[in-house]
Amino acid sequence: MNYYEKDTQPHVTQQDHSLKINNRKSVEISGVKEVDSFDNEEFLLETVMGFLIVRGQNLQLKNLDVSEGLVSIKGKIYELSYVDEHQQEKAKGFFSKLFR
Repeated sequence: MNYYEKDTQPHVTQQDHSLKINNRKSVEISGVKEVDSFDNEEFLLETVMGFLIVRGQNLQLKNLDVSEGLVSIKGKIYELSYVDEHQQEKAKGFFSKLFR
């Protein structure tokens, strides 16, 4: 194979997605593509497994490593929920209107 026949598509590996909750006081999340929106009561994260909503009280972004896809949030954690594919656009539209 010569130079011009090489595959020009970058090889993207699927990143693992995991959650680690510590005493409902903090959560560490891997496999995060993007932090879409956040405030002290709710975070909307796009992960490799879909959109994840983290709800709680006094939530703060503790650590964000975009290159590794790692996010740490501290505060009182009440709820973690995934938005299924049918509701993704609805959720994203709702939050984008909220944070214009």
